[in-house]
Amino acid sequence: MSTDEPRRLDADEQATWRALAGLTVQLPAALDAQLQRDAEISHFEYQVLAGLSMTPERTLRMSVLAEFATASLSRLSHTVKRLEKQGWVRRTPDPEDGRCTLAVLTDAGWDKVVTTFPGHVAEVRRLVFDSLTKAQQRQLREAARRINNTVRPDAPCPGPGRD
Repeated sequence: MSTDEPRRLDADEQATWRALAGLTVQLPAALDAQLQRDAEISHFEYQVLAGLSMTPERTLRMSVLAEFATASLSRLSHTVKRLEKQGWVRRTPDPEDGRCTLAVLTDAGWDKVVTTFPGHVAEVRRLVFDSLTKAQQRQLREAARRINNTVRPDAPCPGPGRD
C-alpha cells in the first residue's frame, strides 16, 4: 500500500472539476425532465429509440444498441421490455446469429421519435449550443472525446459519426 498522498487539484482544476461534475448531473436531469414532461419518456428511453431510428432498417443487435446508449445489456434489456409494452420496439432473433437478439423500431416507435425529436433538439440547442460559440463547441467536443477515450479507451465515442 502506497503512503504517497494523491496529487491535489489546484484551484483551476477544482473549479473545472466542480463545473464538470455539476454538468454531468444537471444536464441529464434537465433533458430527462423535458422528455418526461413533453413526451412521457425518459432520456434513456429516447436515446434507445433515437439510436434505432438512425440505423438502416431501424434495427440493431442489442449488444450494439447497448454500446450506442452507453448502458449495460441488462439495463437496455429492461428498457426495451418497457418500450415493447408501448409497441415502440420489438425483439427478434438475429437471422445471422441465433445467439444474438435484434431490437427493431416499429412504425409506432418511429412515430414517437418523429414527434419527440423537435422538442428534444430544441432543448439540447437551448441548454448546450445556444450558449457556446462554434469554437467553444469544437473545444467541448474534443474535450469530451478525450475524457471518453480515457474512461473507456476500448469503446468508440457514443453515437453516429464516432470518428
